[in-house]
Amino acid sequence: MTSVLESGNPPAPAGSPAAAGGAGRALTEWIRRHRTWTALILVFSLGVGLTIVAQLSPRGDNGPLSTRNAAPEGARAAAEILRDQGVDVSQTDTLADSLAALDRAKAGGRGATLLLYDRNGYLDGGQLQALQQATDRLVVVTPRLNTLSALEAGIAPAGVVPQNVSTLEPGCGLDGPAAAGAVTAESAYLYEADRVCYQPVEGLGGIYASSDDGRLVVLGSAQIISNRLLDEHGNAALALRTLGASDNLVWYLPGIADVTVEDRPKTLDELAPPWVAFFGPWLALVAVLAMVWRGRRLGPLVFEPLPVVVKAVETAEGRARLYHDAHAVDRAADNLRAGTLVRLARFLRLGPDAESTAIVHGAARHLGRTPEEMAQVLEARPRTESELVRWAQQLESLEKEVTAR
Repeated sequence: MTSVLESGNPPAPAGSPAAAGGAGRALTEWIRRHRTWTALILVFSLGVGLTIVAQLSPRGDNGPLSTRNAAPEGARAAAEILRDQGVDVSQTDTLADSLAALDRAKAGGRGATLLLYDRNGYLDGGQLQALQQATDRLVVVTPRLNTLSALEAGIAPAGVVPQNVSTLEPGCGLDGPAAAGAVTAESAYLYEADRVCYQPVEGLGGIYASSDDGRLVVLGSAQIISNRLLDEHGNAALALRTLGASDNLVWYLPGIADVTVEDRPKTLDELAPPWVAFFGPWLALVAVLAMVWRGRRLGPLVFEPLPVVVKAVETAEGRARLYHDAHAVDRAADNLRAGTLVRLARFLRLGPDAESTAIVHGAARHLGRTPEEMAQVLEARPRTESELVRWAQQLESLEKEVTAR
């Protein structure tokens, strides 16, 4: 107290500007002394903030024909246009969510359309029938044969659109296709039904097929709905008229979670076709009789002591016949040359690793001839079988001449 009174400067009140300035100077001084830690704290806080924003922001995906996918193969554009027209579009990824969405639409007294794009064939017959019964209108995009068979609507696959066809005209009286006009037909599938549109050839199916009551529509091209080709030709008109017929649209893209798993593996009886139960015993009896019949024809077994010794002459003759049958003149010549060189090297005591050039020079010195004469015989290349025989005789004569001296 004495020092304060002597200085004549009483301490500033806590809320005064002087006190606030002192706290600011202290904070600035602390930041200056701890610059590294301050920078790390700021970077960490910025990273946490960006992570939180990314987690809370709506997510997209890269799935083909997904309403959340803005890429060329997605279908976000078609979904947004349908929403602007008052259609409640909801994408589902599981069978349970799809059935729940259809039940909510029915409870609200509004019609519902279900778009099904099961490109990998995850759904089985029971699941498909449950979806067909739960919706007022079912639109299936590029379905497989198993899918169409389970739906039982008289629609069947009919091949693909020819490669030289890029667009197709409706060619039918259905309202949606007739109003849409020509659409893209590249890489599209064809389907047969009583009511078919967009046929490349009359009577061979089209890329738009419908059941008699109109509750099932098959669309043979996913590109018509995709972001990449939605604005070309009449693709948008056909997609919007096909999918926007109801107030609610459930956009169902099945996944691996929809695959049904059996509680136990199937037995052989369940996997075998029905005719096996009748014809199986008869086939087994016929197989046993065939084995007995063939076994009797073979006669008794012959026991021969082992090992069997095969003479070198027989082996040489056998290989010679094989070379003769295969017309392998080059292979036979290489074997004859190799055998002659090995025997000459052994006789001239040149060692097992001697090269052909050393053997030629050794034989020339031994016989008193030039190396060219020896090489003309030892390195000759016969092309025909007759030349091979004459050359073999020359080799034999040369070998006898070397060993005789």
